[in-house]
Amino acid sequence: MTSTSQIVDNAMNQSIEIKEQTKSENLTEQLIEAIVSGEYSPGSKISETELARFFNVSRGPLREAMMRIEALNLVERIPHVGTRVATLSQEKLIEIYAVREALEGMAANLACKHITEQEIAGLEMLLEQHQEHIEQVDGASYFHQHGDFDFHYQIIKASRNSKLITLLCNELYHLLRMYRYQSPSTQSRPTLALNEHFHILTAIKERDAELAEMLMRRHIKRSRELIENQLIEEGKN
Repeated sequence: MTSTSQIVDNAMNQSIEIKEQTKSENLTEQLIEAIVSGEYSPGSKISETELARFFNVSRGPLREAMMRIEALNLVERIPHVGTRVATLSQEKLIEIYAVREALEGMAANLACKHITEQEIAGLEMLLEQHQEHIEQVDGASYFHQHGDFDFHYQIIKASRNSKLITLLCNELYHLLRMYRYQSPSTQSRPTLALNEHFHILTAIKERDAELAEMLMRRHIKRSRELIENQLIEEGKN
């Protein structure tokens, strides 16, 4: 028979574990944003001792957070060197866009079947906000903030496919955001991109799955081609 003291001890241990897990998850989010936004520059070494001191956390939650970040490919462990912030090349970015083209096209197709009218209304409102933002500020910042990602993210969520959501909304999008901060001159076509977003949303609103998939694939393909053209131009210089 379990004693009262054992029940109390178990409850306290569970409470501590939950607090440690929550602390690790919060720390993971903070570190992801710091790395993506460039607070820790590409290739820079990360000291877990210094991070533990800066965030005032124990090594346990920090190690868990670092393992999650490593799984997202935002950092890499190099033997005899340590942990460094990942550097994303344009070649690697092209590979990511090729994956996005296929998977997000599928997500747009599925979204036509599963998205709710309330979600469609939310996307319409989102794009109106994006249009105002582009008109008011330098258009390139559309890509540095969550504007462009919000639209894609919501459509992926509307696909109701957990595997697609995991693949696209975690590793790939953090890497894309990190690259855009590193290379602000890349993909500076905010007005055209926004117009394409409006066309994709119209197809989804009309529940035209084939058209929505085609438009999404074409939208991402154009961005990939811009990167490829930039690589060609840099190769000439």
